[in-house]
Amino acid sequence: MKRVTLVFFLLLQGILFAQNKQESFKAGEWLKFRIHYGILNASYATLHVKTDSVGDVPVYHVVGNGKTTGFASIFFKVDDTYESYFDMEDGKPYRFIRKVDEGGYTKDIEINFDYQNKQALLDDKKNDKKFTFTLENGIQDLVSAFYYLRNNYRAKDLEIGKSIELNMLYADDGIFKFKLKYLGKEILRTKFGKVECLKFRPYVQSGRVFKEQESLSLWVSNDLNKIPIRIKADLAVGSLKADLDGYNGLKHQFKILMD
Repeated sequence: MKRVTLVFFLLLQGILFAQNKQESFKAGEWLKFRIHYGILNASYATLHVKTDSVGDVPVYHVVGNGKTTGFASIFFKVDDTYESYFDMEDGKPYRFIRKVDEGGYTKDIEINFDYQNKQALLDDKKNDKKFTFTLENGIQDLVSAFYYLRNNYRAKDLEIGKSIELNMLYADDGIFKFKLKYLGKEILRTKFGKVECLKFRPYVQSGRVFKEQESLSLWVSNDLNKIPIRIKADLAVGSLKADLDGYNGLKHQFKILMD
């Protein structure tokens, strides 16, 4: 059950990139997900979009929180926070914060993106270490990537079986390429009704966290919001499932199919 919330936020990146921008979210959007680990209702995760500024640059400030609840919290307590400050116009990140406490496993990291000097400065506050990375084109952090991709693809441009890569930086192990494949459309039954979704297969490194490279599946609403509806993962130990449990402040109407 370790790092359940990290797995969840990693999976949010499985939304495809294309070239024509369309606004899919606005300040005030709030999403809530119920996360199951095996048979346990392990935790809840939320994402809240706010406005802020970094220097004189107006930005979106997204705060993601994850906590264990109920019976699961007796055995394993999780209290995680992920924050991202990214440009309102082009979505590039300026600051990323990751603070996690998962049953004794802790992280306290801040990344500042310096585009003038083409560097990302990572401060590992827990271990009092600093790292510098050379910025690559289209770099995103773990949270900003989710919103960047929502604004930068159109469902009609997707091709079944085609894979896409995205540069991402979120920890001291450096920049990696996040790869995913589009699998087609599927209708899911949810607490809100039937929802037509786009299904994706993100590729991950097998071993420590995930069972295999193709251990993940992600379903995203096939509407203008492009919000995650369901996530499934086969982990090295156990399995994880996350379902959209609540929402508020969507920019567009949530498309529910009639029976």
